[in-house]
Amino acid sequence: MPPIISIENLGKSYLIGHQSKPAESYTALRDVIGEKAKSFGRKALNLARGRQIVSGDHTEEFWALRDVSFDIDPGDVIGIIGSNGAGKSTLLKILSRITEPTRGRICLNGRVASLLEVGTGFHPELSGRENIFLNGAVLGMNRREILKKFDEIVAFAEVEKFLDTPVKRYSSGMYVRLAFAVAAHLEPEILVVDEVLAVGDINFQKKCLGKMSDVSKGGRTVLFVSHNMAAVRSLCPRGVVLEKGHVAFEGPVIEAIEHYSNHSVAEVCSKWTRNDSPTQSPIRIHQIESRLSGKQPCIKLHCDIAIECSQSCSRYFMAADIFHQSHSPIAQALPETECFIEGTPGIHDVHLEIDLPPLIPGVYSVDFWAGPHYKTGYDYVKKTISFEITESPIVGRSHPHKPEHGCIVSPCRYHYKSFPVEAKIAV
Repeated sequence: MPPIISIENLGKSYLIGHQSKPAESYTALRDVIGEKAKSFGRKALNLARGRQIVSGDHTEEFWALRDVSFDIDPGDVIGIIGSNGAGKSTLLKILSRITEPTRGRICLNGRVASLLEVGTGFHPELSGRENIFLNGAVLGMNRREILKKFDEIVAFAEVEKFLDTPVKRYSSGMYVRLAFAVAAHLEPEILVVDEVLAVGDINFQKKCLGKMSDVSKGGRTVLFVSHNMAAVRSLCPRGVVLEKGHVAFEGPVIEAIEHYSNHSVAEVCSKWTRNDSPTQSPIRIHQIESRLSGKQPCIKLHCDIAIECSQSCSRYFMAADIFHQSHSPIAQALPETECFIEGTPGIHDVHLEIDLPPLIPGVYSVDFWAGPHYKTGYDYVKKTISFEITESPIVGRSHPHKPEHGCIVSPCRYHYKSFPVEAKIAV
């Protein structure tokens, strides 16, 4: 049987515009006019040639995908995983025919239903009822086929009371519920689902995962993109790992998740450089680089911090505040309560090694503070670096964590005894 999806040497590039910063504070009027004329001429030429139009003085070619090749058989359930910017969403957009590839080709042997972002394929001015028929028509379904599935779609989405309300008044959760219900029930041969399910509540996520499992058992193909490794593991037998636009691994999902976890932990998570105006403070945190090491539940966050000291000042120390992506504070890292950094003019390089608590999967950010006393701060920078936890600290956990229960999973132990039926509890 031929593959339902065949991807051969797929590549997608974008042009990125950059604005040149003037080397001098003074710029002649003729230079400004000349730059604007060149920019206008370049945009007009790109428009005439049917190319992408970008803003900026000069452009750079960026490859979101490069030389991606693999086949998917009918009935396969594939988890596509990778860090942010790896090319996952770009691949799904090409599969869904939202954008065209720069090179290579994709052969699709069936109808594709995609759910890539909130409101995909919906018209905001139309009601939920009208959008069900509109989306079904886009998928190539006739009215009789849509009516046959209509009641199931409405029941699954749980939007009966708002069925005749324009979807622009729906909450993001209602939007996603209806969009997923339409995509999953109108029987496409290929179902493509991006991270958009994270918008729904925990019960709806379980419901969607169950529906995708039923879809796959019916012989249809599912492509599932998620940062929730527990959900990917429970739903997908196979996994494809993307790294910087390339296929880094393809095979059993357990091995794919292990490859992703091992490689994503070893690389630099993020880099931050200060770009605001100087202040009167004697010291300024100038640059921060971070990386993760280790595996759950024993992961370390390494931070290399460059501090500029413009004038002599008293000794000081540093602290780091860790936040979950929901903006909830998680923990404070305080390496020393005594001032351990000299206040001498120059550049000070500080390396912090933070033992992270067992954190649930998600994206976290870090604020940094420096000062001689907790009531006196020299500098405080917010949301400088971020890092992503991809695996649960509980080995073998198959269902997703719920941030409402907390982001730290405390280690615990238990002892167990049983007693005969006639035993009574002493009061």
